[in-house]
Amino acid sequence: MAPIARPNVAQPLSPHLQIYRWTWTMAMSVFHRITGTALYGGTALVAIWLVALASGPRAYGAVAWFFGSWIGLLILFAYTWVLLHHMLGGLRHFVWDTGYGYDKPKRLGLARATLIGSVTLTLVIWLLAVVLR
Repeated sequence: MAPIARPNVAQPLSPHLQIYRWTWTMAMSVFHRITGTALYGGTALVAIWLVALASGPRAYGAVAWFFGSWIGLLILFAYTWVLLHHMLGGLRHFVWDTGYGYDKPKRLGLARATLIGSVTLTLVIWLLAVVLR
């Protein structure tokens, strides 16, 4: 059977990313994927800490020294934000799974709340850690 002849009509092409305007929901979707990937590295650091803890005082001392340094604290701070941002993004998706929040104002509000909430919770956790230390 011969293929159906079609007239030579220009087919629409998918718009490139440069055509789209960045929106809050797009940005939070990208951040959700990035933070999900970054959680692998943070989980590896937790595993390193646990192995060092089980390996004895010398190994634990080295890991504790690293996490107590300014670079270690910066990594832990970033890991805290990554964890909270990904968690709140997951809650946002859970809300959508219930059928709520699809209209534009609610979608925008949930996207903004994800970012603002993750930054706020990270700062609160670290302020409490510093004060209660």
